[in-house]
Amino acid sequence: MTVVRAKKHLGQHFLTDKNTAKRIVNALRPEKGFDKVLEVGPGMGILSDFLLEDKRFESWLIDLDIESVEFLKTKYPSLDKRLIHGDFLLLDFASVFPGPLAIIGNFPYNISSQILFKVLEHRHQVIELVGMFQKEVAERCAAKPGGKDYGILSVFLQAYYDIAYLFTVKAGAFNPPPKVLSGVIRLERNSIDRLACNENLFQKIVKAGFNQRRKTLRNALSVIADKARMPNHPFLDLRAERLSVDDFIELTNEIEKSLK
Repeated sequence: MTVVRAKKHLGQHFLTDKNTAKRIVNALRPEKGFDKVLEVGPGMGILSDFLLEDKRFESWLIDLDIESVEFLKTKYPSLDKRLIHGDFLLLDFASVFPGPLAIIGNFPYNISSQILFKVLEHRHQVIELVGMFQKEVAERCAAKPGGKDYGILSVFLQAYYDIAYLFTVKAGAFNPPPKVLSGVIRLERNSIDRLACNENLFQKIVKAGFNQRRKTLRNALSVIADKARMPNHPFLDLRAERLSVDDFIELTNEIEKSLK
């Protein structure tokens, strides 16, 4: 059994509805090019039961709770090294998985953004994610430009992944029941290897724009460049929530030119 140093995360609500679990597993698309799936936080194994029945891929599990790990070792003795005791946020994917993989899970609400940024960090290896998040987070990931849900996470994820909001899960499907609804989304890696712009500057512009989302970008981006050096571009008269990923790429290139 592989061991990764773990830090305790609280806030997980365990899924108990088998029909929901089956729907989540069925949403995986191994035909997209992966043959390994890593489940994050399997708990007592309600998703794992369906994962391990599916012969289209090889299933791996990671959980930081030692009691869950010991239970899962007994329940699935054939898993052996494919059961990892540790913290997903600390896992070095490349050292465990040499090729492409998918991530699946009922993710703890309080580290959901960290999980998604971890996936982004390993976007060249993680080609699909199917997961359950707090409904507001799931909607934010899939949000389109123009709405209040559209933000930093939306832009960063959609730059590299195609995202679909699949379905909503009510509180009664969990133990203990959360006080909020949950949403299941699927992220599928797109064909973009690198953005057609300075990616570091892109990230700074997106963060600055949404950190002051009530301001026009010309004003919000004054933390990056003096307004006098800004290009004469119509996007700068809009708020960040109005720009698509491609718009932000175009604006990044224009601002980079003006700063030279």
